[in-house]
Amino acid sequence: MDTIKIEIEEGKTAEFFVLEETTVGGIDYFLVTEEEDGDGDAMILKDLSNKDDEEAVFEFVEDDAELKAVGDIFAKLLENADLV
Repeated sequence: MDTIKIEIEEGKTAEFFVLEETTVGGIDYFLVTEEEDGDGDAMILKDLSNKDDEEAVFEFVEDDAELKAVGDIFAKLLENADLV
């Protein structure tokens, strides 16, 4: 399973496991969880990086309308997937 590591505080990183990804309006979104196995909470990250950036820049999606729209897309993508 692919992972994304982000800096949550200066000097502290967190690793997230990628469940699914999609692109909407030229922005890459990732459905992630902190747990590789089991029942973890899912979150949506968006990639704010520019093509010239050496490192990716991620942000949690917090806007309710954006979260619902992208969440609906992920729900459809995962509709037939077997999540273990």
